[in-house]
Amino acid sequence: MIKSNSTSKYAWLVVALLWIVAFLNYLDRILITSMRDPIVADFSLNDAQFGLLTAVFLWSYGIFSPFGGFIADKYSRKKTIVFSVMVWSVVTLWTGYTNSFEEMLLTRFLMGISEACYIPAGLALITDYHRGKTRSLATGLHMSGLYAGLALGGVGGYIAEMWGWRSGFHIFGAFGVAYALLLLLLLKDYKAPVTEEVKSEIPTTEKITALGALKALFNVSSFYVLLFYFAILGMVNWLVNGWLPTFLKDHFNLNLGEAGLSATGYIQIGSFIGVILGGILADRWTRKNNKGRLYMLIIGFTLGAPFLFLMASTTVMTIAIIAMMVFGLARGFNDANLMPILRQVADARYIATGYGVLNFLSTIVGGMMVYAGGALKDADVSLSIVYQFAAVILLIATWCLFAVKVKKN
Repeated sequence: MIKSNSTSKYAWLVVALLWIVAFLNYLDRILITSMRDPIVADFSLNDAQFGLLTAVFLWSYGIFSPFGGFIADKYSRKKTIVFSVMVWSVVTLWTGYTNSFEEMLLTRFLMGISEACYIPAGLALITDYHRGKTRSLATGLHMSGLYAGLALGGVGGYIAEMWGWRSGFHIFGAFGVAYALLLLLLLKDYKAPVTEEVKSEIPTTEKITALGALKALFNVSSFYVLLFYFAILGMVNWLVNGWLPTFLKDHFNLNLGEAGLSATGYIQIGSFIGVILGGILADRWTRKNNKGRLYMLIIGFTLGAPFLFLMASTTVMTIAIIAMMVFGLARGFNDANLMPILRQVADARYIATGYGVLNFLSTIVGGMMVYAGGALKDADVSLSIVYQFAAVILLIATWCLFAVKVKKN
């Protein structure tokens, strides 16, 4: 483990190393959505079956997220991360060789299990190294890797058109396997100095039990509020991630490649600005007010949710682009600050487990909504109505965050 007197520069190296992991994490999972048409044609799927491919991933991802977080808390953030990257990259490679819908369902299920281990461990490791004055910014920079993965995932439509849908899975799966080996050499777990200032936040491998983690988390009333909020956010995010390319293609008469890049690119531009701006402002605000990060998040979706509603309502592509960018900005504010907020709410020994529990509920609900989106589309219910409903409930969930009580940063 790396010693505390050398963590300053290394703390930012950790962010850089995990940025690439975050990039692969979302790119590998989202490739499938921008390749809808050739995959549907190859396996003769209906929309509900195609939605099930993402839903199965989310369900397995959600169910195993608390276990992945618990393993990272009890044993090693580094080993959990390396294992996760290696397994999901092998599964990504395998996806390019699938020969049936059932086999593809299996690969999506296994990808969900392997990716479930990463985000709780990765965010916990970053916030181990980065404390009050850099925590939101470091978290936000890391999360920008997710946006880059989402944005490049839209290129999957072009890859499918030029070389076939299987090629993207082959390329990025092989790269991920090689990168996991590099992480094994470079990534290090955090060892904190034993001082009164940071003693309460020292990750420990002692007395970490699953029952103890659950008791500690669910004894905090504010954790329930975060659970409700994150469940609604997961529902909205995965409706956007899973069905926005199809919505734009149908609603604005775009081709497959244009729809894929538009669905990911504009939101990710806004999100990238949001994580940087939201991280910097939240770190500064929290020095004066312990709720600074919480308020930054609330401000984000108080603006972003109405613009999601606008995107679903307009017939003008330019207005939809602006709306997607503002929604992305709000999502960036959230992603830079949610894990730091959890650090101010939950027991520091169980941070990765806590984030895993949040992911569990979020992705289970998200998976249900991705499947429901396909079923509703098969029933000729417009995706515009689905997105309008999602925007309203997201705004309500965001305002519930005023009830969250935070500890001193």
